[in-house]
Amino acid sequence: MSNKLLRKIIGLILISAVISVTSAKDKETVNKRADYIRSHYAKYEYQIPMSDGVKLFTSVYIPNDDSKKYPILMKRTPYRVAPYGLDKYKKSLGPSESFETEGYIFVFQDVRGKFMSEGEFINMRPQNAAKNNDIDADDATDTYDTIDWLVKNIPNNNGRVGMHGTSYPGYYASVGAINSHKALKAISPQAPIADWFFDDFHRNGAFVTPMAFIFFDTFDKQIKGQLGHWPENMKLSTHDGYEFFRSLGPLSNVNKKYFEGTRPFWNELTKHPNYDEYWKKRNVLQHLTKIKPAVLIVGGWFDTEDLYGPLSTYQTMSKNNKDEKVKIVLGPWSHGQWNSTKETNSLGEANFGLDSGKWFQENVQLPFFNHHLKNKKDLKIATATVFETGANRWRKFANWPPKNTKEHTLYFGANEKLLTQAESKTASSEFISDPNKPVPNTAYIDRGWSKNYMVEDQRYTARRPDVLVFETEVAEVDQTIAGAIDLNLWFSTSQSAADIVVKLVDVFPGKDVNTDKIDKNTGNRHELVRWGVIRGRFRNSMSQPEPFVSNQPTAVNFELYDVLHTIKRGHKLQIQIQSSMFPFIDRNPQKYVSNIFDAKEEDFVKAMHTIYHSEKYPSSLTFQTID
Repeated sequence: MSNKLLRKIIGLILISAVISVTSAKDKETVNKRADYIRSHYAKYEYQIPMSDGVKLFTSVYIPNDDSKKYPILMKRTPYRVAPYGLDKYKKSLGPSESFETEGYIFVFQDVRGKFMSEGEFINMRPQNAAKNNDIDADDATDTYDTIDWLVKNIPNNNGRVGMHGTSYPGYYASVGAINSHKALKAISPQAPIADWFFDDFHRNGAFVTPMAFIFFDTFDKQIKGQLGHWPENMKLSTHDGYEFFRSLGPLSNVNKKYFEGTRPFWNELTKHPNYDEYWKKRNVLQHLTKIKPAVLIVGGWFDTEDLYGPLSTYQTMSKNNKDEKVKIVLGPWSHGQWNSTKETNSLGEANFGLDSGKWFQENVQLPFFNHHLKNKKDLKIATATVFETGANRWRKFANWPPKNTKEHTLYFGANEKLLTQAESKTASSEFISDPNKPVPNTAYIDRGWSKNYMVEDQRYTARRPDVLVFETEVAEVDQTIAGAIDLNLWFSTSQSAADIVVKLVDVFPGKDVNTDKIDKNTGNRHELVRWGVIRGRFRNSMSQPEPFVSNQPTAVNFELYDVLHTIKRGHKLQIQIQSSMFPFIDRNPQKYVSNIFDAKEEDFVKAMHTIYHSEKYPSSLTFQTID
């Protein structure tokens, strides 16, 4: 056996040993937490009556120490409050372990029509119930009725209630603030759904296929009566999402091959491809105007599912509520990663240098609820607590986006350049887009709904002929971008429909300018910072789509979601432009059809796309920087 082979075998043995020890330590930690809960809390189960007589299943965990009163911390969820049964306990109760040792009354509720609760479940149920043929109840009234029952019936509660939740439960936390109960003092909507046309399943009109397909396979499956477990999901023929969804063909095949019309919300979704009244009624933002509880909104910079929700919820609440009660935290996290019990110092290939999730849990989340529900010392949490990627540090601001910024505009130019002035000559860059061989959203094989691609090295796409690349010169000083990035593009297509995908990329140097060393892991890394897409038909209106006129230069303006990122000295800012990001975004046929969910195989055609960068048609991006 060669020395090289022997060293490799020894290395694999050591790695296996480390994984085994780590796994054992994690298991021990979980068991200790579960043992603490069993010995310090008593579990009760109730069917709480709503104003219309429907009963909602509710689990309540009360501290055994009855020498003092405790606030109530509640999560309403469509995802199950299991385990069910008085002798079966959750292994965690609070948003973090510190809440359990601090002492709270923890409440978990199956929302109307889900699992062990009665009634009919309606996705993103429109509020103002009486106007929508659900005369007596909606999600806001269910929350009010539940809180009213809890403070009147649960022993040793101090009359103060808080709500929290991530993703769909984050939406329920937001809704709790609508005509809220006087006992509701604090809420924390985390990655909350705000307007489902723009949140999870559409990105400026472009449809997120794998999320909708995989999620609604089980979540939208209809069951009779109360059920304490998830219905069985479909077994996909392959874990290769790119191959699976390409083989699926047009989206009309979903019902033909798989759902067979048995997923009601999927059917509704495909009937409403535009932002019409169906979606507008489900926009919860319109109701978040007069908020009484204190609010802590949480989002992740690399949340592939929903960054729109926390940003728009914060903007709406802070705009419509005069005092300083609305706060936001934005960290370097994937969807819900801030709740993790494991270290959160990295995501995929990106490393952020510190356990940001633990810092948030201990320095923001627990103090927030302790202050508002227990009258503990106010630690003066900033209006905006935001993690600055690139520099890898927390920063605090009085507003988000911050004020006192400097505006910068970069223009697209020839020879793959980003320039400070528009070119004076007539110029453009072209690429062929083939919907039958779309640009993948990741270089890895997965089902198409992943998280690590949000910070993935983009060299694999930069080298494709159907991806345009523009970049600045090497930065001589650090430059910190804060807020949204506005894109003002001049675009044309040889066909009548197109998607435009834009990526903001941080290009690392081959050799670190500070150490003069070459790092094989990060040298020349093209790290994705932010990406966005617009379905071209919605360039002027999300409600009234329109085709492109073939080969006619057309203004297409949209924005990339906010960032707080530093392009460091020695790095370059790069913009990539492409017309597909598959399978995360569905394929655009590129032949205009009124409803893309009805597109046929023959509608999927190749097209020549053009980005113009001239004095007459100056494509550009504009952003703000701070010191």
